[in-house]
Amino acid sequence: MSDSNHTESEFETITAEGSENPQPVLILAEFETADELMSAAEKVRDEGFKRWDCHTPYPVHGLDGAMGIRPTILPWLVLGGGMTGFVGGLVMQGWMNGVDYKFLISGKPFFSIPASIPVAFELTILLSAFGAFGGMLALNGLPKMFNPLFRSDRFRRATADRFFISIEARDRRFDAPANARFLRDIGANAIEVIEE
Repeated sequence: MSDSNHTESEFETITAEGSENPQPVLILAEFETADELMSAAEKVRDEGFKRWDCHTPYPVHGLDGAMGIRPTILPWLVLGGGMTGFVGGLVMQGWMNGVDYKFLISGKPFFSIPASIPVAFELTILLSAFGAFGGMLALNGLPKMFNPLFRSDRFRRATADRFFISIEARDRRFDAPANARFLRDIGANAIEVIEE
């Protein structure tokens, strides 16, 4: 599936099969322990990289802080969906019962907030869930049918016992040989450049 060869002593290059003019898409560095990964993540963050990620077999507490990850806007998307559902439910029922199709039942008002709460509540929950699900997909860039990381046989250990940092070629500081030296200096055991 992939063709592996050593182009420099510092890293291994993995090229997509059938590539005519392969270009690097990311660099992958392997670390043995979570502590090594945490230390390396802080150094990568301090070096000024913006398009990079850490891959671990289990949650590593404090890693988001070491990476400098800021809070996401997802809670605001969920709040917006919930408020839209609540207000939309009240407006919908107010329009239907109080304006469009007035129907007098036992002298009760055409529109009553207590009677409208169940529908408004259900729409709040429904649109909050849609906001959470859709917002998560959009913010994570999903669905993504393929990731170049899957070309690396070494990366399969990310679900078992190894820790990885990947730096994308779209990062303004990406330079495969220089990044390989930097990653080796901060403790990487193995480094691969993945090309497409």
